[in-house]
Amino acid sequence: MRVLLDESIPRRFGFLLTGHYVRTVQHCGWSGLKNGELLRVAQADFDVLVTADQNMQYQQNAKTLPIPVVVLMASSNRLESLQPLALALLETLSEIKSGEFRQIFA
Repeated sequence: MRVLLDESIPRRFGFLLTGHYVRTVQHCGWSGLKNGELLRVAQADFDVLVTADQNMQYQQNAKTLPIPVVVLMASSNRLESLQPLALALLETLSEIKSGEFRQIFA
């Protein structure tokens, strides 16, 4: 799966997603894009957006999402806090469908 990590996710987290093509918003040159615009440009190259932005699900209409979004819910967006969520994220990536918001809790 082609995974885009939002600006709120540390780049090093991508190394935990073995078996997937992972890039960051910064790597793609999309830093600073608003969520809706980011989702629109990402749909051409990515299958899913992974973020720690807990407000995104309230800002976007799930029915019109161009790609699915996974929100990592942890005490912080530091690698140490997000790392325990990697296994659950890998499982989610295998089953998520277009137009879905999923939350993964620490």
